[in-house]
Amino acid sequence: MTYVVTQSCCADASCVIACPVTCIHPTPGEPGFATAEMLYVDAGSCVGCGACATACPVEAIKPDSTLTPEEQPFLAINAEYYECFPHQPRPPLAIVPKQRRLARQGPFRVAVVGAGPAGLYTADDLLTHPEISVDVYDRLPTPYGLVRAGVAPDHQHTKAVEKLFRQIEEQPGFRYFLGVEVGRDVSLAELEEHYDAVVYTVGASADRALAIPGEDLVGSLSATDLVGWYNGHPDKQDLLIDLDTERAVVVGNGNVALDVARILTADPVALETTDIAALPWAALSRSSVREVVVLGRRGPAEAAFTVPELVGLAGLAEAGVIDVAVHAGPGGDLDAIDGDDLRTRLLKDLAARPRTPGRRTVVLRFLTAPLRLVGDDRVTGIEVTGTRLDRDAEGRTVAVPTGQSEVITTGLVLRAVGYRGLPVADLPYDDTTGVVPHDRGRVRPGLYVAGWVKRGPTGFIGSNKGCAQETVARILDDLDSGATTGRGTDDEAIVALVSQRSPHVLGLEGWRAIDAEERRRGERRGRPRAKLVEVDEMLRVAHAGRRPEPTRRGARRPAGDQVGTTSPPRRGYPSVTRLRRGLTRRG
Repeated sequence: MTYVVTQSCCADASCVIACPVTCIHPTPGEPGFATAEMLYVDAGSCVGCGACATACPVEAIKPDSTLTPEEQPFLAINAEYYECFPHQPRPPLAIVPKQRRLARQGPFRVAVVGAGPAGLYTADDLLTHPEISVDVYDRLPTPYGLVRAGVAPDHQHTKAVEKLFRQIEEQPGFRYFLGVEVGRDVSLAELEEHYDAVVYTVGASADRALAIPGEDLVGSLSATDLVGWYNGHPDKQDLLIDLDTERAVVVGNGNVALDVARILTADPVALETTDIAALPWAALSRSSVREVVVLGRRGPAEAAFTVPELVGLAGLAEAGVIDVAVHAGPGGDLDAIDGDDLRTRLLKDLAARPRTPGRRTVVLRFLTAPLRLVGDDRVTGIEVTGTRLDRDAEGRTVAVPTGQSEVITTGLVLRAVGYRGLPVADLPYDDTTGVVPHDRGRVRPGLYVAGWVKRGPTGFIGSNKGCAQETVARILDDLDSGATTGRGTDDEAIVALVSQRSPHVLGLEGWRAIDAEERRRGERRGRPRAKLVEVDEMLRVAHAGRRPEPTRRGARRPAGDQVGTTSPPRRGYPSVTRLRRGLTRRG
C-alpha cells in the first residue's frame, strides 16, 4: 500500500517532517517547494506507515486503497512527478533551519492587520520567539479570510486548514481584535504608538475589470461577488443574483472560474451537505442554469487553473454528475490541444467523452476573448472573438484577435480575470501593480506587509507561509538593530483604546462562540456548519458566550528563558508549527 497526495499543498510541511523515509517531495529547501501546486508521494519508497496522513492538517493524504474513482488520477499524478524528478539520492531527513534568536530581549508587541491565511502564518512565525506577542485585527467578527469566504463550499477538504489555524490561535501570546477596522476605528498612527511593528496582510479585495462595453449592465458581475455570496460573506448577502437563465458565461479560466462553474452546475442535494449559505443554496436549488461556458483568451497550455482543480472537475464528469466539454477555439477545433503534459492529457480525455442529453454541462472554451456585453438594460449575450497565440517583443505568449466573432446568448456574465489590491489608508500604493511598495516585506522600519497586499494575488493558501516568513525576517532584523522600538504601552492601554473605539470588539472566545453555534446548527442539518451571515447576529451569539473580549492566550515566557527540553509526543506526529516550537525551546 502507498499513500497519495490528493489536493493542493497548504505548505505546512508536517507530512515531510513526519515521513520516516523522506518519500514526499519537494521538501522545504528544495527548488519548487514555495511555488508547488501540490506535494507528491514516491510510491517506490513509501513504506505505508501512514505517518504523513496522520500529520497532514488538511487530510489531503490517503492510502491508495481508499481513493474514490474521482481521486484515482492522483495516483498517476504522484507517480509522474518522480519520473521527471527522481530525487536520488534522498537525504535521511528534511532540512530544518536553525531557529533564529533575537539579540535584544524585548518584550515586543506586533500588530497584524488581517486575520486571513497570510496574517495567521505571520503570527505563527512571530510567536516562535518568546519575546514577541501578537495581536491580530480584522474588520469582521470572524477570522480566516478567503479560507472562510473564498474556498468553494464543496471543497471542505481545503477548509480543513482551519485545524492548523486553531493551533496558531492557541499559542501563548496570541490575541484577536475582531470587528475592528484599522483606518476607521483605529488609525495606523495609533497602532504605531502601541506596537513595535505593524504588519498589513489585508489581501486584494477588488476584482479586475474586463474593460469592455456593457460591463455595467444588470446580469454582469464579478465572480468574486458571487463567491462571497454563496460562501456567506456578510458584505455580499444583499446581492441580487438572477439565475433565471439557461446559460452563464465565466470570463477567465483560473481556479475561481472553475469553482464558480462547478457550483452553478452542482446538484443542490450534494450542496446541501456543505457549508454553503442558506439563502444562496435556496436560490441555486431553483436555478435555471444548465450550461456554464468558461472562456480563456489563450490556449489549454496557458490555462491558469491548477491540475488538482481540473482533476476534481474531471471526477464529476466521470461520476456522471455533470458533463465537461472542451472547445479549443470558436470552431471547437481540438487540434489546439496538442501537448503531452498531464493537464493537456486530462483535457483530451474530457474532450473525447460523449455528452449526455439534458445533463448540466461545463464548457471549457479556449482561444476566445470577450468583445462586449450585449443588451439594453440587462445582459442578453456576450460577443466574443477567436484568438490565436503569438509572441510579443519580450517573448511572452499573447492572444491576438482573429477578427472572427459571434454572440453567445446568456443572461449572466461573471468576470474571473483576477483580483487587484486597492489603496490602503496611510500606506503607499503602486497603481500599476496594485500592491504596497516594499523591500522583502518592509515598507519602512516598523511597518510591513505580507500576503497579496505584498506580492499581488498569486499562489495558493500555502504560498502565504513562505511570504510571511520573509516578512518576519525583516521584522526581526529591525528589532535586533533597534530601527523600530516600542513605546512602552501596556496591554491594558491597548485594550482600552480598542474597546473605546469599537465597543463590540471580539476576542478568541467570541469567535469560538460563533464557531460553536455554526457547527451546532449545521450538525442538526447534517452539515459541517450553518454560517451566520449577519454581523449583528454574530455579535449576539458571541456576547451570549463567556468572555468575548480580547484576552491573550497564556503568558509569554520571560525573554531570557529560551532554553528547555521538549520531548516528542509518543503518539501521532507533530505539525511543523509544533515541531518548530519544540526546536525553539532547545536553544
